Amino acid sequence: MSEWLETNRDDIRFEDTSVGRLKKRIWEASEQEIDAILADYGIPSPSELGKPGTYIQTTIRQKVVENRKKNDIVFVPIGCTELHGRHTVTALDTFMVTQILEGVRRYTAKKGAPANLVWTPLNYGGHPHHHIGMPGTIHLEDEALKRVLIDVMVGLWNDGFRKIILINNHGHSWLLEAAIQELQKTWNLPGIFRTIDWHRAVREFFRTKERGGDWDDDFFHADEAETSVMLLLAPEYVAMSLAQETKVQGFLPDGHMDKAVDPFARPCRWSEGQGHGPMEIGSIPEGVVGRPNIAKAQKAKRTIAAILSYLTLLHDEILEAFPAGEFPPLEKTTMRSEEEMKPYLKEPFTKGWRPIYAIRKMGL
Repeated sequence: MSEWLETNRDDIRFEDTSVGRLKKRIWEASEQEIDAILADYGIPSPSELGKPGTYIQTTIRQKVVENRKKNDIVFVPIGCTELHGRHTVTALDTFMVTQILEGVRRYTAKKGAPANLVWTPLNYGGHPHHHIGMPGTIHLEDEALKRVLIDVMVGLWNDGFRKIILINNHGHSWLLEAAIQELQKTWNLPGIFRTIDWHRAVREFFRTKERGGDWDDDFFHADEAETSVMLLLAPEYVAMSLAQETKVQGFLPDGHMDKAVDPFARPCRWSEGQGHGPMEIGSIPEGVVGRPNIAKAQKAKRTIAAILSYLTLLHDEILEAFPAGEFPPLEKTTMRSEEEMKPYLKEPFTKGWRPIYAIRKMGL
């Protein structure tokens, strides 16, 4: 049985683990302490998508190789193109996650081995059925999305990045999970492959004021929460004078389907079905679910401090368990043998190295 760390604010409890202790510290931090955490990560800062040296694709190749030998974790931001109301941009999900990961990279760079970032492979994401048809929303078919992600992960692995973490900022989590499963069922590669929906990773910090948090409303879509995060991370992409308020009524009594970050532990996640609520195109042509007009950057500070701190902890604990060049036991995590994998695990272009594309895929 896990031990729990109790707090004196409402009903929230944090597990007595490194993750729980970190969350408890952020939950109880003063506003001044939160501001100091954000400052450590350089939040807010202008987007670095075009800045030399931030992403693998914009870093001198020799430096990429040198850094990978110190740190072979790569964070992959996952966004989309989707209508988020007339008050902000359709690239909101992409900017939100890249801004967060750029902060993590700045912080880890201070230690001499920055986390590696790649440009998002999904500027256009997958979507649940109720998103389909919305102007501004560009939908990838499920198989196309999975194929892109699998091919990107194989290419990163071939380049020596054996710890690949997808950081998701959009409502297509099940497709990312499926891509990782299919990657391993076909390629069967040693390494660590994870997908994290960052909102759910720190769901406690999306609590409403009545439950001890900083928010007036539960997190939905293009609402108070998402607009507040953008006002903190990338305010140049928000026009608050254009924010519109909406409300959507489901077809069943409340209590069956949970909200966006599963705050109530209800029986079903919002993504586990269709038909229990209306499609966006027929109910909220604004592309907003909630009240973006009450958004403020201040409301998002603790939440963003929490995700920055958590991703750093995850990064550090992975490298502590498996330093650069090491990974979980091959014969315990794959159906490959050490002898079979030997040429593919060598440093690229050293004697005896072979690219992973030469290997026999499983089941073929």
